[in-house]
Amino acid sequence: MAKRGGFPGGMGMHGMGMPGNMGNLMKQAQKMQRQMEEGQKELETKEFTAKAGGGAVEVVVSGKREMLKITISEEVVDPDDIETLQDIIMAATNEALRQAEEANNELIGKMTGGLGGGLPF
Repeated sequence: MAKRGGFPGGMGMHGMGMPGNMGNLMKQAQKMQRQMEEGQKELETKEFTAKAGGGAVEVVVSGKREMLKITISEEVVDPDDIETLQDIIMAATNEALRQAEEANNELIGKMTGGLGGGLPF
């Protein structure tokens, strides 16, 4: 197969005899990428809170999926039953992370949903 000029760095395609539609498609793709990056930044500043053990443990994570805060009620701290406390913390953390992941998937869905039936080539 013969090479037909290629795409030097993905830039400067307009003077390469591309179909008129290709330039438009590239603009749309760049716009979508910018929107995605903005949405991602916004998501990273959001906080997701989950409780477990009837509210005995509360965990807050960021959109970057980093734990920001954990609150543990005194009554759930039992030196003879550390396992229950560990389970409650894990449950609250996993739920908060699940919420952050869901918000991320929603953002991606919104962005890629704009493509309709896929790319026209």
